[in-house]
Amino acid sequence: MPLSMARKGERNTIKKIGGKAETRRFLENLGFVTGGIVTVVSDIGGNMIVNVRESRVAIGKDMANKIIV
Repeated sequence: MPLSMARKGERNTIKKIGGKAETRRFLENLGFVTGGIVTVVSDIGGNMIVNVRESRVAIGKDMANKIIV
């Protein structure tokens, strides 16, 4: 399922990163890599704050839809 559908506070393992090569590279630089653990902190108005690699990152719903957990 896409990260945008994950529940708040639930630990998820990243299975796949979709999108164009440029988008995948951008997400990898933020810490979103296959096999990594990601936790949704909050989901407000379509934007999400997630914990990844012990950092908090804000991403839009469109980016969250490219991250499969």
